[in-house]
Amino acid sequence: MTDPGTSAEGPTIPALLARAVRDHPDRDALVTLDERLTWAELDRESRAVAAVLAGRGVGRRTRVGLLMENGPGWAVCSLAILRLGAVLVPLSTLLRGPELRQQLSVADVERLIMVEGYPGRDYTTEFADLLPAGEGDGRSAGLPSLRSAWSWAEIEAAPRPDPVLAAALEDLVRPADDLAVMFTSGSRGLPKGVIHTHGNALRAVAGGLTARCVGPGERLYIPMPFFWMGGFGGGLLTVLVAGATLLTEPGRDPERTLELLGRERVTLFRGWPDQAVRLASHPRAPGTDLSSLRPGSLAGILPAGLRPEPGARANLFGMTETFGPYAGEHLDKDLPPEAWGSCGRPFDGVEVRITVPETGAAAGPGTHGEIEVRGPHLMRGVCGRLREEVFTPDGWYRTGDLGHLDEGGRLWYHGRLDDMLKIRGATVYPTEVETALLTIPKVRQAFVTDLRGEDGVRRVAAAVVPETGADLDETGVLAAARERLSSFKVPAVLRILEQGAEVPRTASGKVDKPALQRLLSG
Repeated sequence: MTDPGTSAEGPTIPALLARAVRDHPDRDALVTLDERLTWAELDRESRAVAAVLAGRGVGRRTRVGLLMENGPGWAVCSLAILRLGAVLVPLSTLLRGPELRQQLSVADVERLIMVEGYPGRDYTTEFADLLPAGEGDGRSAGLPSLRSAWSWAEIEAAPRPDPVLAAALEDLVRPADDLAVMFTSGSRGLPKGVIHTHGNALRAVAGGLTARCVGPGERLYIPMPFFWMGGFGGGLLTVLVAGATLLTEPGRDPERTLELLGRERVTLFRGWPDQAVRLASHPRAPGTDLSSLRPGSLAGILPAGLRPEPGARANLFGMTETFGPYAGEHLDKDLPPEAWGSCGRPFDGVEVRITVPETGAAAGPGTHGEIEVRGPHLMRGVCGRLREEVFTPDGWYRTGDLGHLDEGGRLWYHGRLDDMLKIRGATVYPTEVETALLTIPKVRQAFVTDLRGEDGVRRVAAAVVPETGADLDETGVLAAARERLSSFKVPAVLRILEQGAEVPRTASGKVDKPALQRLLSG
């Protein structure tokens, strides 16, 4: 019998929901501290909302923006959109007016569903000049595609029409249909809209489950917002594909997080590394039962006996264009010593090669260059760009990441092409310096960039965060760094941050390089 989650063509959201209802209808699908939905309830609620949306003109290929915080509502609404064959466009709750306008325009969003506000924000007032006044009339200036904007409360309260139209649309969904437009959000440049299909996105999720240690019945904690790849692909779609349960929350409050983790018997913690460290050092942590956590969780929250040595586990590696990780190995097992610090091997279905950035010529094992990827897990394209602008003639995507493949086929990451440092004519990779600093006893986190001195010469600069209860001094850290790094790679500027300190980050959670440079130059 064919698995209803897949077909000869590949997987789709409607088919995976049907499988979930068949195989584990009463298993929790999504749990917050205040709400929970089983798979049967999530299927039923998303089916009902799909009927409402279909009655309002949402159908195949309609691009629907969703502006909402993490929670059952986001899951219900997003799956309702996707089961109709419409295209989901997740939008960040952190966006300001000009940013929202840009993303709505780039993705050609036709319908927008949004909550009325967020803590400290009144979206209805703040975005009033962006929103159309009626159904197809009075469209917003500068956004000719946007026909309607509805509040989530309005959609939730709407009468449920006959589901016959929604069911007919659901039957038409195919793996080749577009699933979502996901916006990238690096530390530089405007976000771009990356287009993924049902088939490529769901295959990418499935391809990483083994490395990520996510299987049926797992209780996975992911706090990342659903509008980012970490929350959508790494969280919501991961538990759908795996038949697991997602624990999440709309914000980060350590006491509430610990209560959720303990009460719900979390088995895998895949939040932010610095969050794991702060939770482990919180006064309530000793009284929270986290005995169900497994070794595949982030090291910072694991007890000392389960915590791996720095670099011993593979660094999952991926990007929005590959719908999350495309390389890695079992997160609950140490790599061979010679592979410590690597990203592990590319997943099945993903081809990786290294090329010389200047020429595009293939580079041999051990040679540093630009990472290129190819395969059925890769995005379909980028909004507003021709295929030949995105891919090479033979289908490779130039990632802009630097790395090398070793003789064993493992991938090593060395930073971004635009982040590679030139220090007195020599090449320095920030990740290499960070990895070395993390091997120094009592160093919990390390962040490396460069600074231009008064003489105009660029120097390596670093910020380190000590382990809880540890004392670090600049002299000792630099002495240890000199034992591990060539002289030109040793930080000329070093700042030891207070325990629990947070480095500056962008809205996407990535390190904000310009802000880090300002911190280190202060």
